Amino acid sequence: MRVLLIEDDTLLGAAVRDHVLADGHAVDWARRLQEAEDCRAVATYSLLLLDLMLPDGRGLDFLRQLRARGDITPVIILTARDQLSDRIAGLNAGADDYLVKPFELAELSARIGSVTRRAVGQPATSLSIGDVTLQLAERSATRKGRALPITAREWAVLEALLSRHAGVVSKSEIEERLYALDAEVESNTIEVYVARLRKKIGHDRILTERGLGYRLVREG
Repeated sequence: MRVLLIEDDTLLGAAVRDHVLADGHAVDWARRLQEAEDCRAVATYSLLLLDLMLPDGRGLDFLRQLRARGDITPVIILTARDQLSDRIAGLNAGADDYLVKPFELAELSARIGSVTRRAVGQPATSLSIGDVTLQLAERSATRKGRALPITAREWAVLEALLSRHAGVVSKSEIEERLYALDAEVESNTIEVYVARLRKKIGHDRILTERGLGYRLVREG
């Protein structure tokens, strides 16, 4: 998914951006509210990570305006303001969650997973076909119950295949997921990652549907 990070602190922003990228999500980073509005004008986001104090305004005002326009994009507030009244104000303004700085990046990952699952009405925390499973919150993969070491880009490809429930995933959809990770997509990039996954889960598990894309099956 694509995430918009609205944070003016350079060190924290870079750490959050890199962590969310490593979790397999695309991230745009805005340091001002106007920059955030510019980003939203040209892209659609599945989640906003919002600081409350920005150089050109207050995050709460931005959030209230968002909700007043009928925008239901999930929002997690990231702030150093830790008073109960601040939390209540943030939630009443329309935030889906509230995380106080400093926080562990692992907790941020868990909060992101929880908020996005609630937003799409999906209580499920994993994707599976046969003996291959992705645990979404933990960002871990297993095969036959054993840990399956895969890179962020391999995760993106495998998640696309599992999400389709044995249906065909087009090459263009896989390309978009790799582009979202700032991956350089050349003419044979998809074939490279598919080949790597076949070595790890079985060559016959990922079928090539010529002219259409790829399909993950329960057994080869």
